[in-house]
Amino acid sequence: MKRMMKLKAAAFVAIACTFMLAAPASAQLTDPEIASIAVTANQIDIDYAHIAQQNTKNQEVLRFAKTMIADHQSVIDQAVALAGKLHVTPKDNATTQKLKSDAAKMEKSLKAKKGAAFDRAYVNNEVNYHRAVISTVEKVLIPQSDNAELKSLLQSVMPVLRAHLEHAEMLQKKLAVK
Repeated sequence: MKRMMKLKAAAFVAIACTFMLAAPASAQLTDPEIASIAVTANQIDIDYAHIAQQNTKNQEVLRFAKTMIADHQSVIDQAVALAGKLHVTPKDNATTQKLKSDAAKMEKSLKAKKGAAFDRAYVNNEVNYHRAVISTVEKVLIPQSDNAELKSLLQSVMPVLRAHLEHAEMLQKKLAVK
């Protein structure tokens, strides 16, 4: 139950992070657009992790990528289930398109790297992503959430996000030393 709540919170976090990073601050999204952004953002992280699985021989990076795939697929599954429950059909939108465009560029960059250079690029990307998510949740989502249940959910995921960031930063430091 606790893990499920954390994963649901992660879905909201992914929505928030990508909205903050890819859309103008004044843009108003509909629930179907938000559902599309959530699924897209999580799929992008899964795609990056699959690239890591193909391009790295580093066991720690492989374990990290495996965790990202499992966690983000679970979030997608839960987001889709929630959208179904709420009778919301994800709707493609400018933010989703921007996410896909940016992801294509990052994927191309990651695929061009090999060995330690790839590992550093992948982990650096993950560090930056988690920092952006934490900042967005703390400075935007929690303060602006009117729904007490949503606010509580967002607050409950913060320790998990910080742990993921710490893990990525630890990997980042190890990879910089090699």
